[in-house]
Formats: sequence, structure tokens, C-alpha cells
Amino acid sequence: MANQIKEKTDIKEALMAYFKSVKLEWGKITWPPKQQILVETIYVVIITAVFTIAVLAMDTIFSAIFKALGLTN
Repeated sequence: MANQIKEKTDIKEALMAYFKSVKLEWGKITWPPKQQILVETIYVVIITAVFTIAVLAMDTIFSAIFKALGLTN
């Protein structure tokens, strides 16, 4: 019984130490400016849209080719 209480205390102390170190490291982070985040987010959305359209175009083209060759319904 005493061993279980000690294990729970050890786990609690370990978790507290972990979260204290997380809080300490969190303060060391250098965050980019809002403008940079906005611009990079727009780049990601545009690139994702371009690749999505490219995959859609390839799918449409190959579907038409396979259909013309009679390989699909």
C-alpha cells in the first residue's frame, strides 16, 4: 500500500517537473510576425489548390483516355 502511494507521488512529481520545463522552454520560443504567418499561409493555400487542380485534371484526362480505349465503363 505504501509503495503504491510512493509511486503516485513519484508520478505526480515527474509530471509537475515536466510541465515546469515545458513552461520554461515555451518562453524561449521566438514566434514569427503575424504578417509572415499570413503570407506563408496564403502560399500554402495557393500551392494546395494548384496541386488539387492538377490532380483533378490528370484524373479527368486519364479517365477519358481509359473510357475511349474501352477499359472502363
